[in-house]
Amino acid sequence: MQRREFISLFGGAVAAWPLAARAQQPTIPAIGFLGSDSADLYVERLSAFRSGLKQAGYAEGQNVTVEYRWAEGHNDRLPELAADLVRRGVAVLVSSTTPSVLALKAATTQIPIVFFVAGDPVALGLVASLSRPGGNLTGTTSLTLEVGSKWLQLLHEIVPAASDFAVLINPTSSVLAKSQTNDLQAAARSLGLQLHLLQASTDSDLETVFANLGQLKPAGLVITSDSFFFTRAGRLAALATRYRLPATFGFPEFAKAGGLISYGASVTEHHRTIGVYAGRILKGEKPTDLPIQQSTKVELIINLKTAKALGITIPNALIGRADEVIE
Repeated sequence: MQRREFISLFGGAVAAWPLAARAQQPTIPAIGFLGSDSADLYVERLSAFRSGLKQAGYAEGQNVTVEYRWAEGHNDRLPELAADLVRRGVAVLVSSTTPSVLALKAATTQIPIVFFVAGDPVALGLVASLSRPGGNLTGTTSLTLEVGSKWLQLLHEIVPAASDFAVLINPTSSVLAKSQTNDLQAAARSLGLQLHLLQASTDSDLETVFANLGQLKPAGLVITSDSFFFTRAGRLAALATRYRLPATFGFPEFAKAGGLISYGASVTEHHRTIGVYAGRILKGEKPTDLPIQQSTKVELIINLKTAKALGITIPNALIGRADEVIE
């Protein structure tokens, strides 16, 4: 072989080495995460989600990547954001609000979807059953539709002589809002109570709603389970205290932030679970074979400091049933 030919062949082989090496590199799977709000409001939830991924054997940035899309509180943007993630060809889609999972469900019937929702996923039309979801969706639920009526009952125990109460919903989460409203209205009828339906989907709406509560003069406020309200638990607690209004909410963060009563399950635990499920699907399991996980523990937290500030006496029987009392 001529020296020039040898150099040419050797040089070609060297040039091919990086290509061959790259060809042997395993492809890192990608997860698409669709959020209704902004990343800074999801810090604890994302930490729990990554913890679940790690439990399943995946570490973001090492053997899995996550593509995030944030609607910044504008649910009307969710369909296009969902479509974008589908076009990216991610291996698994993840969401943690009802509007976002509905957008993902409408965007694909092929890519597996793992979700957390506050309501009943069967009633919301997401899955066929809790034990055998069917289709391409699975996930976890706090089933607040079952405990939603309890929020109203708790307020009724605190002010038993009152008959007028208010309910706060997010109209842009229409499916979830309708389900929770129906449940609460049924509970109100059984207790002989009157409900005033209030709507808020922006920060300015919240200020307006609480300002107008002075005219309605309800004895208490039920804040329905919604991501928009969850990410503003502290602000809602402060508004309820400012307007001297007893309020209940479905997440522990509310009472811990100064709200009167919370009754519900930990959102962070649900996000750990969807991380685990996303990892199991990446390993080859099918959504239809993964049953919907339900809350195993619902906590009643009462903030006695807030009760004192509101001039309210919490019945001893109710305090005795609480899982945590903040004094």
